[in-house]
Amino acid sequence: MAQSNERQEQPVSRRNFLKNTGMVLGGLVVGGVAGSLLRKPEAPQQPGTTPAPTADFNQALMYFSPEQFKVVEAACERIFPEDEIGPGAKTLGAAYFIDHQLAGDWGFNSRDYMQGPFFPGEATQGYQGRLKRREIFDIGIQELNNYSNSTQQKRFHELAAEQQDAVLKAFESDEVKLTTISASAFFKMLRASTLEGIYSDPLYGGNKNMDGWKMKNYPGNQMAYTQVIEKDEFVKMAPLSLRDHQH
Repeated sequence: MAQSNERQEQPVSRRNFLKNTGMVLGGLVVGGVAGSLLRKPEAPQQPGTTPAPTADFNQALMYFSPEQFKVVEAACERIFPEDEIGPGAKTLGAAYFIDHQLAGDWGFNSRDYMQGPFFPGEATQGYQGRLKRREIFDIGIQELNNYSNSTQQKRFHELAAEQQDAVLKAFESDEVKLTTISASAFFKMLRASTLEGIYSDPLYGGNKNMDGWKMKNYPGNQMAYTQVIEKDEFVKMAPLSLRDHQH
């Protein structure tokens, strides 16, 4: 039988397809139609223009609704307001710190014993009850708005600074009577969380630009102090975050 002169089609292997379309092992696209689809060309930077600021992914809500965040941010700022010494809680991102903590183990009380029966504990024992911290914040935020609406006909974050101070003082002194939680206990938790957000490592969402540490001349997370440990005078050091040691 005569052999056919027509070239017989051969199945295209995946290896040959990747090679012919310009894709190289390692994920680089160097040409072909696939390359034009997967590679996004970079726009040339115009002379005299400044590059766009890097996104701060710490400033992203993980638990609070936008309305809740406004209330917490306003309350944090009144607890630690901006003054001539330095920035306040709002600029330092304390509310973002609280939001991130409530979204994690701390908000779920995952390391706490949460089984009954529940009895009023001593002051040194801290909180004892069924509610998780995130639930306490949910209730406390709503009650801040409820009290503000009933006394000032505005939501808490819409009040003037002096009015916000009056609301927070009413919570701190238990002047506000709540049925599900203690108003003073919520205020103490809010105050403690605000201070933690101001002075914690920026890795956790607060203390933006390490400005909380800079106000205290705190060196942050230094790897060693061998170069200054024997000096008699105070040595001011640029603070370092945990992020500075990540590669």
